[in-house]
Amino acid sequence: MSENGAALLDEVEAFHRRFNVFPLEAAYVAVALWDAHAHLVDAFDSTPRIAFLSPEPGSGKSRALEVMETLVPNRMMAANATANAMFRAVSATETRPTILFDEVDAIFGPLAGGDEQLRAFINAGHRRGASTWRCVGDGSSQTPTEFPSFCAVAMAGLGSLPDTILTRSVIVRMRRRAPNEVIEPWRKRLNEPEGHALRDRLAKWAASVREQVDGAFPEMPEGVSDRPADVWEPLLAVADAAGGHWPARARVACVELVKAAKQSDKASIGIKLLTDLRLIFNGAERMPTAHILVSLNSLDDSPWADIGGKPLDARALAKRLGEYVTADNDPIKARNIKTGDGVVKGYYASDLHDAWTRYCPPLPESPLLPLPPLPRRSDPVDR
Repeated sequence: MSENGAALLDEVEAFHRRFNVFPLEAAYVAVALWDAHAHLVDAFDSTPRIAFLSPEPGSGKSRALEVMETLVPNRMMAANATANAMFRAVSATETRPTILFDEVDAIFGPLAGGDEQLRAFINAGHRRGASTWRCVGDGSSQTPTEFPSFCAVAMAGLGSLPDTILTRSVIVRMRRRAPNEVIEPWRKRLNEPEGHALRDRLAKWAASVREQVDGAFPEMPEGVSDRPADVWEPLLAVADAAGGHWPARARVACVELVKAAKQSDKASIGIKLLTDLRLIFNGAERMPTAHILVSLNSLDDSPWADIGGKPLDARALAKRLGEYVTADNDPIKARNIKTGDGVVKGYYASDLHDAWTRYCPPLPESPLLPLPPLPRRSDPVDR
């Protein structure tokens, strides 16, 4: 008798709930679907990364990976692994690993030097058919060799990740457990076999629905398109194959987590800068760089007063804005502005407007109404 997919996913979700406290109900849905999708990676055109991130240690990120490790196929715990090791591990397609990368902040965090090869590997491996080329051999007899990089990747770390990885990921922003949030202690010898039993059942169920999900294009929730749709398409296909309440729950979770990712200030430091500039300009046609920097660095809820240990300066502002272009497709850059004291460098709203339109969230449709005028002495006052 074939496995009931909906009931099996219910059990996978319940297993996570025993040992993990996630910040949103949607996260439990996404994680259970991600576990199942790892058994069906070859049926999809892309595989979403999943990232457990938090601002502080002790928030349950590593425990989430520990539980997940027991549920996915060919798991490979990859803390401190090199890019070259990844290339070679994933190239064995018959036993393609599911990579579980803990303490990823040691590579991509603010105090780390970064690893461009590893970042490129994680980015490229999200899409079927992606490969990395390396020269293999000794001395002058090296041969260019193709290493497939398509595989499922889960990550856990402090802080954030490069924007290119974030946009390819389901983001679960972890937090420390409150006193009333009680979970079971994780006992590897006792609980790992339970996870493995679920893993084996997931593998059998995945084999039974592979033809159903292979090439499927599930209906996306309204408003979810482009990169978020790429991320969620495999998870929704799994939910549709499972049936029961999972298709509806998956779409609700999709909308909630996509919205949460868009609202995150750390999702893109560039978009945060553009949004803050739109606020500062507030209808002005142009503004000197010095005035912009004072205004940015005085915003209480923005990071500009402490970028790498120092306030944002004119050079850093120019570098960040130069990554965006005007409506004429020219890089945004400072221009001369005439003032009463001469000519200074600054920025024009007309140069920024196209980037504001494309990248910033819409302005509120109903701005706050002005405060009523104070009553005059001759006006009656309610007592």
